[in-house]
Amino acid sequence: MSHPVSPLAPAALPSLPAVAGVRLATGAAGIRYKDRTDVLLVEMAAGTAVAGVYTTSLTRSAPVDWCRKAMAGGKARALVVNAGNANAFTGKIGEASVERTVKATAKLLGCSENEVFVASTGVIGEPMADDRLTAALPGLQSKLNDDWTAAARAIMTTDTYPKAVTRTAKIDGVEVRLQGIIKGSGMIQPDMATMLGFIFTDAAVAAPALQALLTKYTPRTFNSITVDSDTSTSDTIILFATAKAAHAPVADAGDKRLSGFRRALEAVMRDLALLVVKDGEGVERLVTIDVTGAASERTARKIGLAVANSPLVKTAIAAGDANWGRIVMAVGKSGEKADRDKLSISIGGVAVAKDGARVEGYDEAPIATHMAGRDIRIAIDVGVGRGKATVWTGDLTHRYIDINGSYRS
Repeated sequence: MSHPVSPLAPAALPSLPAVAGVRLATGAAGIRYKDRTDVLLVEMAAGTAVAGVYTTSLTRSAPVDWCRKAMAGGKARALVVNAGNANAFTGKIGEASVERTVKATAKLLGCSENEVFVASTGVIGEPMADDRLTAALPGLQSKLNDDWTAAARAIMTTDTYPKAVTRTAKIDGVEVRLQGIIKGSGMIQPDMATMLGFIFTDAAVAAPALQALLTKYTPRTFNSITVDSDTSTSDTIILFATAKAAHAPVADAGDKRLSGFRRALEAVMRDLALLVVKDGEGVERLVTIDVTGAASERTARKIGLAVANSPLVKTAIAAGDANWGRIVMAVGKSGEKADRDKLSISIGGVAVAKDGARVEGYDEAPIATHMAGRDIRIAIDVGVGRGKATVWTGDLTHRYIDINGSYRS
C-alpha cells in the first residue's frame, strides 16, 4: 500500500555523483513487493575497509548476526540489501538463507564470504525467499552502475521518499567524498530502527579508525532520533571506505589529517538520521528537543527521548497544542536526575516555565503561530549540571495507525 509523500520531504534528492570504488545495481526479485525494485547489490573495490553499528535488540535478525561476525575481517567487497522481508525471528531457516545469499554473492564476485555484507528489511517472522534473491544477483552484476537514486529507492519499505546525503572533505589537501543512503520510517528508535543506512567514502581510512568514528558519532545522530520508541530487529549502519582517493592512508581516528573528514562524517550521519525522522510514519511536524542542564550528555539524551516518545506530548504537537505540562510530566518520568524547582521550558523560543513555575503572563500568540508550523522547537533545562543533548522526533497523527494497521495487507 502506497502512502502520501511526507510533507517534510526535501524538494528533491541531491545530485549524487559516482564514488570511486563503488558500483551499484538494483532489481525486482519479487521477494514481497510487485512491480517495484526490492534488491540492491553494491560491489566495492578490493581492500575496502568496513565498520558498522547494529541493533541492540535481543530478537535481532539473521543478517545482523552475519554482519557482526563478518566485520571481524575489517574488509568488504559486496553489500546485498533486500526490502519486503526482514529475515528476523526465522531461526535456523533464516541463518541458512543468509549463508546461501553470502555464498552466491562471494562466488559471483570472486571474494571471500567474510567480505560480503547483507541487510534485510520488511515483515518479521516470515521465511525469506532467498532463491529469488540469489537468482537476481547475476543480472544485477551485469548492470552495475552509478545510479545512487535507484539504490536509495530499492531499499524503501513504508518510506515515502528515497533518502540520500552527499558531502566532501579534504585529507592532505585531497578531496574525498562521503555519500550515504538510508531507509526508515517506522519502528524507529535506534539503539542503534527498521533503519538501514549505508555510507561510502573513497577515503583511505583503516577499519579500526572508521569504527571509532562511527561509534563516537552514533549516539548524537542515529541514536538521537525516534519516531515511535520501537527498536527494530534489523537496525544496521555500515560505513565503507574504498581507499581510492590519492592521499596517504590514515590509521588513527584522532589523526589531525582527519579533522575535515570527521566533521563531514558526523554531518552525513546527522543529515541521514534527520531524513528518517522527517519521513516518520504519519509525521507532519519535525520536533527538535534541546535538553541542557543535565548531569551528563547521556542523561540529557535520555530525558530528551522520554519527552520525544511521550504519546501525550506527540499528540499535543499534532493538534498544535502547546500543552507544556505534558513536557513536565515526561521529564519527571525519565528516571534521570532533574531539579523540579529549577526546571525551565521554552517553545519556539518563548519561555513558558522558569525555575520550576509557569512564566506569568507569557504571550501565547507567537507560540500558537510556532505550533502551527512544520518545525517545532522545544528547549528544556533541568537545572542540575552541564550535560546537553539534542533529540529529534515527529508528531503522532492518526496516519501512523492507518499505516501500521494495514502493513501486512
